[in-house]
This record gives sequence, C-alpha cells and structure tokens, in this order.
Amino acid sequence: MFDTAVESTYVWLALAVVGAGVFGLALRIPTAPPPDATGVARTVDSVASSPHEATARHPLDARQIRLGSHRLGLRGPGGDAHASLAYGPVVPATGGDGDRLAAVLEGVPPNRVFASKQRFARALDRSRVRDPSWQPAPETLVVRRVTWGEVNATLVGE
Repeated sequence: MFDTAVESTYVWLALAVVGAGVFGLALRIPTAPPPDATGVARTVDSVASSPHEATARHPLDARQIRLGSHRLGLRGPGGDAHASLAYGPVVPATGGDGDRLAAVLEGVPPNRVFASKQRFARALDRSRVRDPSWQPAPETLVVRRVTWGEVNATLVGE
C-alpha cells in the first residue's frame, strides 16, 4: 500500500520536463512588440512616390536598422521586423560618400555638395549597390526626395 508504483515515477519525471520546457518558453516570449517597420516603409514610400522634392521624418523605436535599396529592417527589444519598399530603389545616406549625401539629406542642394550631376549620380549608384548591414538606429529617420536635372533620388538616413 505504501510502495511507489513504477509508473508514477515516470509520470512525475515527464511532468518536470514539460514544466521546465514551458517555463523556458515563457522566459523567451518578448515583453515588447517588434518595431513598426511597415510604418517606416510607408513614410519612405510616400516621399519616394512624390513627383516633387519632398522631405519627411519618422521616429524610430528600434535599436538597430538595416537599410537596403528595396527593403528595410528594424531590430528592437521585441524582435526584428522587416518591410519592402514599393517605390525603390532608395539611397542609404551612409558610408563612403555618406557625408556628402548626408549633407544633401539635411537640405543642402546637391549642386553645392557635388561638382557635377555625373558625380552626384555615381555617389548615388555606389550607395545603392552597397550591401546593407545592421547599424545603430537613429531616433528619427529622415527621408528626402532630391532632383538635380535628370538625376532623381530618394535619400534615407539620419
């Protein structure tokens, strides 16, 4: 009557394993939602689709950003979020010619930063083909559509 049944030991062991698994899963559930990559993509698309020069700012709630010419990704405490850009390609204003492109993004006319339209177009092409990588995210993402003669671009950066 006071003996332990062999089956009950296995049941308790199985319950302990399942309980530990559920506890581990509960610890992995993020406490915050992922960043809103779709909202950022809509802001970029609204500027990129404009027939005229335009500028927009979008606040970011992410730790890192990965900006490509056709996609963007945001990484935050709640996980990663990605979105495609409908009106690409856009030009990340970072790295290489990034300082000059960042000046144009901030509002300086391209003809005051670049010696010619051809050099401006080459800087845009170099930035477009660069492989995207995760970078620290700014507090606000700036998007600007720029036109210089027949050279059109949508610059995105901080």
